[in-house]
This record gives sequence, C-alpha cells and structure tokens, in this order.
Amino acid sequence: MKQLMTGNEAIARGAWEAGVFFASAYPGTPSTEILQNLTTYKEIDAEWAPNEKVAMEAAIGASIGGARAMASMKHVGVNVASDPLHTFSYTGVNGGMVLVGADEPGQHSSQNEQDNRWVAKMAKIPMLEPSDSQECKDMMGIGFEISEKYDTPVFFRVTTRICHSKSIVECGDRTEVGVKEYVKQTEKYVTVPLFARKRRVIVENRMEELLKYSESTPLNRIEKGNGEIGVIACGVCYQYAKEIFGDEASYLKLGFTSPLPKQKIKEFCEQVKTVYVIEENDPYIEETVLMLGFEAKLKGKNVLPKYGELMPDVLRKSIYGKNNKTIDYDRSKILPRPPTLCAGCPHRGFFYDIGRRKNIVITGDIGCYSLGYAEPYNAMDSNVCMGAAFSAAHGTQKIFSGPGKNEKRVVGVMGDSTFFHTGMNSLLEVVYNNSKTICVILDNAITGMTGHQNTPGNGLNARGEPANVTSIEAVVRALGIKNVTTVDPNDLTKMKEAMDWALSLDEPSVIITRFPCVLKRITKEEKVEFNNPFTSKSKVNTEKCVGCKLCLRSGCPALSFETASKKAKIASVQCVGCTVCNQICPKQAIEKEGK
Repeated sequence: MKQLMTGNEAIARGAWEAGVFFASAYPGTPSTEILQNLTTYKEIDAEWAPNEKVAMEAAIGASIGGARAMASMKHVGVNVASDPLHTFSYTGVNGGMVLVGADEPGQHSSQNEQDNRWVAKMAKIPMLEPSDSQECKDMMGIGFEISEKYDTPVFFRVTTRICHSKSIVECGDRTEVGVKEYVKQTEKYVTVPLFARKRRVIVENRMEELLKYSESTPLNRIEKGNGEIGVIACGVCYQYAKEIFGDEASYLKLGFTSPLPKQKIKEFCEQVKTVYVIEENDPYIEETVLMLGFEAKLKGKNVLPKYGELMPDVLRKSIYGKNNKTIDYDRSKILPRPPTLCAGCPHRGFFYDIGRRKNIVITGDIGCYSLGYAEPYNAMDSNVCMGAAFSAAHGTQKIFSGPGKNEKRVVGVMGDSTFFHTGMNSLLEVVYNNSKTICVILDNAITGMTGHQNTPGNGLNARGEPANVTSIEAVVRALGIKNVTTVDPNDLTKMKEAMDWALSLDEPSVIITRFPCVLKRITKEEKVEFNNPFTSKSKVNTEKCVGCKLCLRSGCPALSFETASKKAKIASVQCVGCTVCNQICPKQAIEKEGK
C-alpha cells in the first residue's frame, strides 16, 4: 500500500509498524504532528507530557519495562530532556527506545538554530538521519533494531523540511514484537557511581561496535556519478544536492551519522577531485573531512552559508554565483505582514494594559504571547526559553531593588502550557526567595502556538478523552504564593485593577488571566463559565467615530482606519466580539452588533 505522507506522518507509521507500545512527547514545531499521528494507532499508548524531560523519562521507564518506546520533541526540547538522555546512554535499554529530535534550520518558529547532531556524539549514542518520508518510516524500524542489538537509545534526527514535506511511502504491516520480560538488574539500571563507572566502559566498547556498523551499513552508501565532483550529505541536504549536481557528481549519502564512518569518508574523498560537504547548520561532517586531511579538496563552510537552510537556490548561488531565471515582480507592491495576535486573542487585554505602564520591565516566555514585544504593545523586554520568565524576572528584580538603586518593577509572563512545562520550578524560585516579582500566567486553556494540543489544565488527554484537571490556582497556592487573583483579561477595568493590586504589594504575587483561545473549540463548560463567548461581533458607529485612532492601540487585526472617511473600520469576518476595542474607544463609537 502506498500513501502520500509527511515525514512526521511517516515516522508515526514507522513506529507503529515497528511494534511500538508507548510514545510520549511535548508539542513543538516541527515535531508536533508525530505524536498527534501516533494517537490514531490504537496499539500505541500515545500521550502528551508536561515537558520533554518527563516525556523522555516516561519512555525510558517503558523501555526498562520491556516495551518498544519512543519520545519526540523539537531541537530545544532535547535540551530539556538532556539529563535523562545522557544517563540512559549508560544504562542501555530493555525494549528498544528511539528519541526523535526535530532541528529547525532557518528558525521558522524557534529561538535558536542549534545543531543536535552534537548531542548524539556527546551522549555517545547512534544517530539516524532520513532524507525523505520513505526513509522516515523505514529507519524507525531500523532504529529499534539497532537499539535492541547494541543495547542503546537511538537518536533519530530530522529537520523542518523532512518533517513537513510529503513524498510517497510504501507502507507495511505492524510487527508485533511483544513486551520483553522485565528482570531486575541493579548494576545496569541503578546509576550510582559504583555501577556507572562499569557502564562507562560498556559505552565505549559499544561505540567501537557501532563504528563497525557505520562503516558497513547500507544506510551510508556511495553513489557513483559521471564527474570528478564528490558530495557528502545527509538528511534533506542530500535531496538538495541531487537537484543541483544531478549525475555529474558522486555522492556519499550518510543516513547513520553517529559515529561517522571515517574510513568510508576517507575512501570517498580519495576517489574525487573536489569534495562538497553539504550540511545545514554546523560543520559536523566537515570537521571529520578536515581531520582526515582533505582540506585542499574541501568546499564546505568556506563556500556555503554557515547558518540557515541550504535550499537549492541557496546552493546554486553559493556554488555557481547565480540562480535559475525566475519571473520578476515589483517587490514594492508586496505589503509586509508581520505576525500578530489573532483577532479576539485573550492576551490582548493584558498586553494593552501592561504596555502603557511606566517603569515596568517585562520578561516573557515561549508561546504566541511572545508577540507582545511588538507594536503597538512594546510589552516585552526579554525571553529566553520555556519556563524561564518567572526566574529571569526574579533575577532582574533583585538587581532593580534595594537602597540607592533605580527602582523598577518586573513582571514575568508565561502561558498555561508553559507553566505546566517548567514554569512551576520557575515560580518556586520566586516563592523561596520572597521576591516582589509579579508573575502573570496567561491561561487560554490550550497549547496555542503549536496547534491546540491539550494540557494538564483543560481536562482532555492527547486523544481528546477526559483527563484529570490540574488547577493552576491550586498549584500556585501549594507552591507558597499567598497573593493570587484570577481575572478575565478582556475586561480592561478588572485587568487594570489586578495589575494595580500586584504593584502595590512588596511580596510575591500571581495574576492568572483566564479566557479560552479564540481558535480553540469551546467546551460546554466554558460556554457556561464565560457566558457564551464569541457570539456577538462589534461594529463602528460612524456617526460617533471621531477618527482618533485610539482603538488601533488594541493591535487587533480586525481593526483598520479608512483614510478617505477618516473613520475606524472593523472587518466583520475577523471580529469575534471580545469588546476590548469597545472599552478603549473614548466616544463609545464601537458597539455590539444589533444595537
């Protein structure tokens, strides 16, 4: 059976065919759809985890228990999972275990462009890199075989274009491998120094065996071409290189990249006159080519960009100095469309209030609310990584407080999913050190930025089935916060009162802004709680409108200003009736439809 699949769909299919029993993940572009597709296979227990570390730990537990298991996450998520990953390299597996990490060259939706090939090398584990959807499916099965044969977790590295591009996949049936018997092995799985030192020797011996595998596996293959050019590439760069050079080049296609097949690389480089190493981000393969003594032949980062995606047009310009001819157009007629908070976004009321306040420093976090930094709010001074907002705010507040210092108040901002991810630890730092930091949790009852995945706070699991609800208020109070208030952020008066209240305190406080994401499916309970939201739109009464443009400060994309009439205008197709602009208008010129 053949199907057209994205890489993420194919990874899920490959896991199913390989007999995986358990999968855990935290959503993050470009890896999110892997777990979402895994939930469609009834034989796999697929679940969202609060963060990548616990997803990895749950998969480790399932592996030790004897089942084939996997975890998936984006590249920065691997940072969070790094602690258990490095130790699991020492213990080895029982049931096979594969970690799928999705890198993002070009930083389409990420805060950095790190190259996680180094993680596999540092953790001393094997790494697979597919170059299309068929290989995504096939290599998943190979990954579990390698994991169990060599007693190791396997790193499965993909990138954005592999995750989201589609190609034909030849599908197969599921192989039921069964759950292995669990046998207590204290010296293997209890990593006290006495036992870990012994496992360290095993890891080194394992890497020697994996090097032999790397040299012999068909995953690393030489394809003879017609010319004197040689190309070494892995992942999607192999596809890009084939498009550029065609049959004029020979290729060393690397699908197993940790450890690298040094002897095969050496033999390949000796056979050609010029060696192009085409790899996105860091010179991971290139460093080995240089170490082997082929600097004179090498064209790598000395010719190609050091960062960003190496798409065919980028390669053509770097290698040949020009691109293929394309249809030209007047670029001055293309209007910029910067990202913005959706019309009706419940975060708008908070950012409208905080952005107008003076002497406030705002530390943000990772989510769609990161857009609070932009015009017209200008309401974010920094953001670092998931869950850092409160602890970073605490550190900044410490610097701004004290005798003789420039007294500023610091506000930390994060979403509900981020709070469950690592924000609780961050808040504990504030509580433990009795910080006067103001901590704001923007609760929109969903993981908004990655496509509306459920969270521990909204009562649904990865399959949309009923799940236990974790109350943010209860967690906040349990951590030791005494000053807690919950507010509807669309009510600007209450939002202002809540911020005034927090600013008046000289001890830790938490404001929870609660209103569902405008794009999520509203539950029956939410309809009751929020009095049937999004049922009535707003409109401009042109007789009352004086053209002051104050409503535009809401930053809502449904609002515009007509220069001919000098009146504000609301696009009815976008408006959901959140009423933020109604409250901003000093002339009450914005009304609910039907009036």
